[in-house]
Amino acid sequence: MSSESILELSAGRLKLELSPCIGGAISAFEWVDGEASRPILRKCHRPLEKVLDAPSFPLVPYVNRIRGGRFRFRGRDVQIAPNMAGDPSPLHGQGWLNPWSVDEAGKTRARLSFRHEPGEWPWRYEAEQEFALDDARLTVSLSCRNLSDEPMPCGLGQHPYFPCGSETLLDTKVTDAWTIDDHVLPVARVPAEGRYDLRRRLICGQDLDNGFAGWGGLAWMYDPSWPYELHLTSPDAAFFQVYSPSSGGIFVAEPVSHANAALNEPEEQWPELGMRVLEPGETMSLRMRLAVVPSG
Repeated sequence: MSSESILELSAGRLKLELSPCIGGAISAFEWVDGEASRPILRKCHRPLEKVLDAPSFPLVPYVNRIRGGRFRFRGRDVQIAPNMAGDPSPLHGQGWLNPWSVDEAGKTRARLSFRHEPGEWPWRYEAEQEFALDDARLTVSLSCRNLSDEPMPCGLGQHPYFPCGSETLLDTKVTDAWTIDDHVLPVARVPAEGRYDLRRRLICGQDLDNGFAGWGGLAWMYDPSWPYELHLTSPDAAFFQVYSPSSGGIFVAEPVSHANAALNEPEEQWPELGMRVLEPGETMSLRMRLAVVPSG
């Protein structure tokens, strides 16, 4: 099936819109109550024109940044150009910046795929996203298969944006955080205490853009103005990324499989940092589930 401009899925009070041609992104996820609707993920312009305006998009085959766009893997030097204006380090891989094909589309399910041919990222791979919607939740399964004839580094994540206000709470458990420099690159690993404590944390306008380790795969979100609570789960992700700009209005809570700039560390440290190496033909997956639990 060829790419379509917008796919719509619905179940109960939940409505999902996908924009395959814009980075395989989610372009709307809403709670519908009669004629009214409320954005569960941040609201964007319709139709979606830029992936950075999307409510959520996939991260493949790495998440967050590669310091200076350079890393070395088994004797090969890899250099990747910046891919976001104003940032010297490329981030989030290729999937979010390319159109995806629609392989399956139904009322409550859809499947998208993206194939990368070797270039600056010198390995061939195929990524797939499966979206499933029911009355209570959205499930997104992202996978990546190494189609090269040699091993390939790989990491996965999702990048959902949530609306927020002065009473919005994020509640999740992490053990460690990374401080960052002016280029949002990690400096030091510290205990997730004080400024980096995410337990029952007022999350809007917090001036955070940090990675966290020791995540248990569950985050709870609540606001007294919402008619629901949100439960974010991702059993395949041991790392968590939070972006909460000081300007407020939105925050990002990303389930990710590895730490920021993990590719820049020696390969013997990759298992601790979550970076995988896929053998030829091997696949890795990351599932994100967002349950919408009515309040009261």
